[in-house]
Amino acid sequence: MNERKKGLLAVSFGTSVNTTREKTIDAIEADLKEAFPDYTLYRAWTSKMIIKKLKERDNIRINTVAEAMEQMIADGITEVVVQPTHVLNGIENDQMTEEALAYQEHLGFLRFGAPLLTSEKDSCAVIKAVMEEFKDISKEEALVFMGHGTTHYANSIYAALDNKFRDMGYPNVFLGTVESGPSMETLIKLVHAYGAEHVTLAPFMVVAGDHALNDMSGDAPDSWRNRFEAAGFTVNCVLKGLGEYKGIRNLYIKHVQDVTQDTFPLHLR
Repeated sequence: MNERKKGLLAVSFGTSVNTTREKTIDAIEADLKEAFPDYTLYRAWTSKMIIKKLKERDNIRINTVAEAMEQMIADGITEVVVQPTHVLNGIENDQMTEEALAYQEHLGFLRFGAPLLTSEKDSCAVIKAVMEEFKDISKEEALVFMGHGTTHYANSIYAALDNKFRDMGYPNVFLGTVESGPSMETLIKLVHAYGAEHVTLAPFMVVAGDHALNDMSGDAPDSWRNRFEAAGFTVNCVLKGLGEYKGIRNLYIKHVQDVTQDTFPLHLR
């Protein structure tokens, strides 16, 4: 019988901001490597634009999903678990799954861990992990999270999670997105209606990258910080990605455990 060699592929969208990468993507991968010592850890990013930027700017080479799969096969890996660090099962995750499945015939089996927000249990765990980091915010203040947003139907998870915060006893927490709904206009109305005068802004993204630095806390008139200030609020910005929270990283580990302990792989050759 051939020796079984296991590979764990951590797939992220990526970031061109090296300082947040070290605190988030690198930290998630380090925790995965420690939690699964019998797997060889590999990395892939889905944003080809960011991969190109890092190669040209920093001479750092990051594999695409296809390149990582080819590398694992060349290394003799026969069992692959793919764990995305994506927040939602949206466009990036769909494309990543399709790319990885193209190499299925070269493997003994191929399994996929779930993105961060996949089940109701995930939503509760994420809220608990995030609010542990913001436990000092008083009920008189509003905590507003900036998600990325997507045109994919999975975007509805953001609105559901926004409601879930209130269901779990956090009436002063609001969640919007940069590229879809809930919108800034909606958030400002909701915070006004709540009666808060002070707003803390934080990214609801794995990394505190360009969106957090520019769209959320930047100096442009249309940044979230400036728009809340223009609406009469005092604003504080927290530049901390979800990947910095230990509870979030533990949830990614749990998602890998869910598929490595399952005796029926999702995709079996």
